[in-house]
Amino acid sequence: MTSEVEAQVRPVALLRQTPAAALVGVACAVSLLALSLLAEGLQHLVWTELSGALGADPDSWWWIVGVLTVFGFAIGLVVRNAPGHAGPDPAVEELGSDPLPPLALPGLALALVLTLASGASLGPENPILIINASLMVLVGMRLMAGVAAPTWMQWSLAGTFGAMFGTPVAAALLLTEALAGMGPDRSGLPVWNRLFNPLVAASTGSVVVLLTIGPQFEIAVPEYDGIALGDFAWAVGVALVTGALGLGASYLLTPVHRLFHRLPGPVAALTVGGFVLGWLGVLGGPETLFKGLEEMKEISEDVADHSAGTLVLMALVKLLALVVAAAAGFRGGRIFPAVFVGVAAGWAVVGIFDAAPVPVVLGAAVLGITIAAIRSGWLALFGALIVVPDIDLLPVLLIAALAVWLLVAGRHELHADPPPAPALR
Repeated sequence: MTSEVEAQVRPVALLRQTPAAALVGVACAVSLLALSLLAEGLQHLVWTELSGALGADPDSWWWIVGVLTVFGFAIGLVVRNAPGHAGPDPAVEELGSDPLPPLALPGLALALVLTLASGASLGPENPILIINASLMVLVGMRLMAGVAAPTWMQWSLAGTFGAMFGTPVAAALLLTEALAGMGPDRSGLPVWNRLFNPLVAASTGSVVVLLTIGPQFEIAVPEYDGIALGDFAWAVGVALVTGALGLGASYLLTPVHRLFHRLPGPVAALTVGGFVLGWLGVLGGPETLFKGLEEMKEISEDVADHSAGTLVLMALVKLLALVVAAAAGFRGGRIFPAVFVGVAAGWAVVGIFDAAPVPVVLGAAVLGITIAAIRSGWLALFGALIVVPDIDLLPVLLIAALAVWLLVAGRHELHADPPPAPALR
């Protein structure tokens, strides 16, 4: 190890940037919480206060269709008129896109708040990652010019994921995958040296959220009795089914995206998209609206009130609504609704097969759809374990993850292909 690398791995070198990384985590959590609370306030205003003032039933078909159509129109106006067009097309972007110019951030934030409040089946992850990365690079480079932009982006990614999942472990797993192949022979630094300050950001981000609103993903399931040989078969089978559902949505997203983009501009695309989402909400029921976090808890608490057929319908409608929302241009991410699909599908399996081990089935269902949606095996495995928090499930779910990876490896991911370039004449 060279003297330069030795200097970088010493504790004093690691701690030099730690205060800045910790502040990044706090700032990312505050940003996520602020935009989420704004969206929840607007959602309450429209879906509860306004419907009550007008004497309307918020679960009626005409209210659901009307509200989503109006929100789609409003988001279309933001996308058309805001500087930077409210960020990149969410259907074609990966997690953690490049930072945007400062003038583009208010439009993206407004479009995100409107999307979350509208009832569209998208979560906050893609836009909030872009917003936080852009803000951290903008402010950080001015305050600490010696820290490069990619470092600020890495800290913001970690801080935001820590805040979204309420734990730094999600960021640790995601960053470990990102750093795979970058061993000491290339960078000269051990992986944990490169993870140190990103995990500081992830930890402070998660602490802010846990102290403010508490855990977000955990659902009520019976206690796991411990590993049995049959659990492996249940886990692999259920994970493959939900993985196949996610894979089907992956192939559907591109043609639906191109269909919406044949319409004359974002206002038309998002208005039509809102109208379609409204009717999907009518078909699947109010539980299939919004990002799905609170709704998956509701169906888990009241699962006895839903037949297996109803739960299958919810899962399929939610998955189709995810595709439509992303394809039409609503600003949001796909992890949160995908988890809802897994939970609904898992409860449907339990409803069909009385002997099914509930924690195994629920964890495997979330695992399969999440791997298909984001192609991050570790993050999907961790996501399943925060929905069904029992570490004894880890060996069973790991085998299921390997099976699903064989299904999805090398196949289309859950994002749209960019439209083909016009032919030259």
